[in-house]
Amino acid sequence: MAMTTTPKSLRLHIAFFGRRNVGKSSLLNALTRQQVSIVSPVAGTTTDPVEKPMELLPLGPVLFIDTAGIDDVGELGALRVLKTRQVLERTDLAVLVAEAGEWGNFEEEILCELTARKTPTVVVFNKMDGGTGVPPVSFKNETLAASETHRRDACATTVCTSALTGTGILELREALLAAAPSDFIDSPAILGDLVGPGEMAVLVVPIDKEAPKGRLILPQVQSIRDLLDSDAYCLVVKERELRRALDRLKSPPKLVVTDSQAFLKVAADTPRNVPMTSFSILMSRFKGDLLAQVQGALAIENLRSGDRVLIAEACSHHPIGEDIGRVKIPRWLTQYTGVKLNFENMQGRDFPADLAEYKLVIHCGACMWNRREMLSRILKCQQASVPITNYGLTIAYSLGIFERALQPFPAALDYYRNSERRPLAA
Repeated sequence: MAMTTTPKSLRLHIAFFGRRNVGKSSLLNALTRQQVSIVSPVAGTTTDPVEKPMELLPLGPVLFIDTAGIDDVGELGALRVLKTRQVLERTDLAVLVAEAGEWGNFEEEILCELTARKTPTVVVFNKMDGGTGVPPVSFKNETLAASETHRRDACATTVCTSALTGTGILELREALLAAAPSDFIDSPAILGDLVGPGEMAVLVVPIDKEAPKGRLILPQVQSIRDLLDSDAYCLVVKERELRRALDRLKSPPKLVVTDSQAFLKVAADTPRNVPMTSFSILMSRFKGDLLAQVQGALAIENLRSGDRVLIAEACSHHPIGEDIGRVKIPRWLTQYTGVKLNFENMQGRDFPADLAEYKLVIHCGACMWNRREMLSRILKCQQASVPITNYGLTIAYSLGIFERALQPFPAALDYYRNSERRPLAA
């Protein structure tokens, strides 16, 4: 295993959960062959989650996350447990660690939650320092039949280890590889499947105040790489160069993709027979659930004066004067609805525990997150019966080009066209 420069958002997130002092940090250090986490016999040594990007071959880039004990106590301990539970939102593959011969309510509660989330889980019984390799007796006890059922449903295997002697570490590594979600191994394309080998996509990349100096933003870079991996051609232009670039092509491109903020100009300059969408909408499909977020966008029709709208952004960058989430989206939504709305903004992993007061959640494309974390947010909103959509879909809807922006996605377009809440003017 070796460290690579793959972004965290594209890595398989493998998190270690368990009580204090069961050996989570020692296991992680043994697995990575590095001193990733501080280890001591003092319970509660690990406080905040510790992250370590690695290369777990043959699987590829992963992000290991070591968490605080789920049985931590006291006022400070409760905050540590809260941080640990937040890691559940972004866990692709869980390692639930228990001490040999021990299985109780703490383990059962975490396993039940992982099962409910359909998170693949490997159960590890650590501190098998006697070297017997015999599975813990308590796990076979009839009083823990429910635990056994949950274990079969939630995890691929049970592993017995000793972080002290190295026993079982190879088996743990193999179990992680076997339990990795197939959708990570066979990760979906961002847009390569929409374009096809030998075909061209035109990417419209505005260079303005929000463009990082000397760099492109992550969705643009990922889109270019995805097209190259799909054996497709890629032409990158600024918005004012699009029309001339299209005129110079011998045949029309299969797809035009734009930054959402240039939607209107790009829509005007792109022939109607050429499908067009935005990077943000591509991210909705790649990182989240496009159909659910299209459904959420339709809730814009129901907004009334005084309604609270939450705008959530995964990044924690310093906003500029014409910030997309704080200025432009509120302006476009207000112009479209014609009513005064109460907008609230949250950044990073801050998210309301109670969503009931909101009429709509508008999320960024989550390019910096893994897909599971974005899906967890969507699920939270659905459980609270609060519609959720994303930046690109909101902008397209507010500007009256929603159907045009959904043209590359037949299932989402059909859903919109058949929706009872579809605006008459669309």
